Amino acid sequence: MVDVAAALEAGGLTNPHVREYVEHWAKITGADRVEVVGAEDDARLIQECLDAGELEPAGEGLYYSRSYEKDTARSEERTIVATNRESDKGVYNNWRPAQEMKQVQGERMTGASKGKTMYVVPYLMSPPGAPLEKYAAGVELTDSRTVVLHMIRMARVGADYINKLAEPDHFVRAVHVTGDLENLGQGTDDDQRYFVTVADERTILHFGSSYGGNALLGKIAHGLRQAAYDGWASKEFLSEQFMLIGIKDKETGKEYHICGGFPSASGKTNLAMMLPPDALGDRYEVSFYGDDIAWLWVGDDGKLYGMNPEFGAFGVAKDTNEKTNPTALASVAPGTGTIFTNVAYNEKTHEVWWEGKTPNTPSDVEGWRDWRGRLISERSDDEKSAPWAHPNSRFTTTLANVPNVAQDFEDPKGVPIDGIIFGGRTRDREPLIRAIDDLAEGVYDGLTLGAEATAAADGKEGVLRYDPMSMRPFMSYGEGDYAQHWLDIIGAVKDKPIFAHVNWFQRSQEDGHYLWPGYRENLRPLLWLMALKNGEVDGVKTPAGIIPKQEELNLEGLEMPQADLDRILSIDVPRWREEMGYREEHLKAFERLPQEIWEAHRRVAKDFDDAE
Repeated sequence: MVDVAAALEAGGLTNPHVREYVEHWAKITGADRVEVVGAEDDARLIQECLDAGELEPAGEGLYYSRSYEKDTARSEERTIVATNRESDKGVYNNWRPAQEMKQVQGERMTGASKGKTMYVVPYLMSPPGAPLEKYAAGVELTDSRTVVLHMIRMARVGADYINKLAEPDHFVRAVHVTGDLENLGQGTDDDQRYFVTVADERTILHFGSSYGGNALLGKIAHGLRQAAYDGWASKEFLSEQFMLIGIKDKETGKEYHICGGFPSASGKTNLAMMLPPDALGDRYEVSFYGDDIAWLWVGDDGKLYGMNPEFGAFGVAKDTNEKTNPTALASVAPGTGTIFTNVAYNEKTHEVWWEGKTPNTPSDVEGWRDWRGRLISERSDDEKSAPWAHPNSRFTTTLANVPNVAQDFEDPKGVPIDGIIFGGRTRDREPLIRAIDDLAEGVYDGLTLGAEATAAADGKEGVLRYDPMSMRPFMSYGEGDYAQHWLDIIGAVKDKPIFAHVNWFQRSQEDGHYLWPGYRENLRPLLWLMALKNGEVDGVKTPAGIIPKQEELNLEGLEMPQADLDRILSIDVPRWREEMGYREEHLKAFERLPQEIWEAHRRVAKDFDDAE
């Protein structure tokens, strides 16, 4: 039997409530050893991984990791929220009874770490001293050394974070067991994987993966699912899949902070790491706070505050290049300690590559292996066009490596929020930006956020795959209760943020080209939004919100066809009337949806019915 007490003492972990927790799971999983780790162990653990072949060198201070080929992404159908109350069941949270799932996971985890080390990872998902620190503490138990290294980059890791808790027993208990990845039946009727958040017991039990949010339990499972439930149960805060940026007008000294949700492939990370366009760079500065999670709460002064609880970025590599996101490339430069996962790797030169990094694949294929580990040079003719990197390949780097990270990104007070934006990839219907200054209509807009459907997601042309607040895969309680919680939290704010919906992806109906250049130019509509909030511009009122007049947008240094500009600054009324019918069907699925949301829907629908 492992001497847990001695291991915890050796690791400096003195919180008495941790011992019972670790002893319980060490006995169940059958781990041979227990080791407490902190950020100070990073260099040693990296060397151990390199020696064991769990990592490969990818340049100076850069590392490459390859996961099992059937373990490369989030698995929504195997991701469960379990509680002791059936009333927590929602449309998207895959609710199951807590007792049932605890038994299922206990059976799967029994003996599954035999021969391995159980790493004890004490972590904090906020800066120390933050108003929500009570909800940020956790201890992950994992049998994967590479998971520890990712956690060190994505969270604040160290024994003192848990030893100094004001409430020593108030931490998330997060257990990750990898399992026998090659024999878990991924994607079959015999699939053994389950990724469970027992939300009302603040316990996370993940079995059957070593990849991403399935295994880095401080990130999605704690930072989003568990935190969202905690925020609702406590009535204290919101936890959302939001990016968070700062904008400073160096001429006036004014600073703004904007957060917002975007479904997959809708430009969230590129927006979060955006730099100003060259023509506006002398006047404006954009600061990065985070690209994936924001916690929002009402401060003692009545303002809405926000922070990114994460310590790092787990970014999608595909299509990241000098044009789309130069900031991201700088964040993974030599010496940053970045870990690349499931990209292509050259075992001779230690280079990495992914689709979109350069216009073409490397011309000399010698030494290159694809994301499965297969030599490119040995591909058959049928395989030559297959991707070198997995479409969900990633990089893991700390926030401090981001060149334009905000100077106050570690400030426990958070930052005041001026705007909340939503944006889904749509080729029509949605203009460049439309502002919403009514709380219920803003929440309604977030609940009906969607992006274009694909063939894999049902695929009717023009029909959106709805993703409320971009939280569809991360909901932990019922959507109606979620909407009411939004109304309650934002409703308590004295100087409310302005809502807006943005769309960088409208296309020409004639030839399909994008009407708006996007990327760094996306600062321009956000500047207009802040001017509108300040009463400096009026815009044009439409049934869907307020859109800019052309003369109100700062277009300095930007040349684009007038026809394209006219199109993205207009509302297609017939198309919107059609959309309102889809929205109504979407909302009907939610139980206990607040009356204010239904009233907002009816107001917008009536305004479109009355529009010319």
